[in-house]
Amino acid sequence: MARFGRWYGSGPLHLLVLIASFALTGYAMVRLFAVQPWEVAIWFVGAAVLHDLILLPLYSLSDLSALSVLRHRADASDRPTAPWINHLRVPAFLSGLLLLVWFPLILRLAVPYPGDTGLSDSVYLGRWLAITGVLFAASAVAFALRLRRVRRPGGSDGSLPPAGDGAAP
Repeated sequence: MARFGRWYGSGPLHLLVLIASFALTGYAMVRLFAVQPWEVAIWFVGAAVLHDLILLPLYSLSDLSALSVLRHRADASDRPTAPWINHLRVPAFLSGLLLLVWFPLILRLAVPYPGDTGLSDSVYLGRWLAITGVLFAASAVAFALRLRRVRRPGGSDGSLPPAGDGAAP
């Protein structure tokens, strides 16, 4: 078993899950390409171009902006600190992912939706904003609890990196 771990780099369960995920992806691709090959190919190319040329620079720039703006605040070295950037990254990522998946309904661009389902698409924007608010509020509460734990005497073992560097402890 140790020899396999040295050769592969992880356990056999990891390899089994990886093979199963590739098999499921291959099956889905075969089924999709059998029905609409050109539409699927155009969608994949468009998704890669959209992500690599538009979305990646946008979210990298927003992350760097958040780091630079909040890093230049007055630094009081006598206060205990905790890494904060992931408390912004996680809710922003989840909110963006929800927007990416549901944007036709959130922005009311899904013309056939009400006709096909009989449901109104007028509630999606409010619900997405509410979910985004809850995500950021939950992240703020988690960060406040983390700061409280760090500021408590004996609460920090010194394993936390300085605020804002985003590095894992």
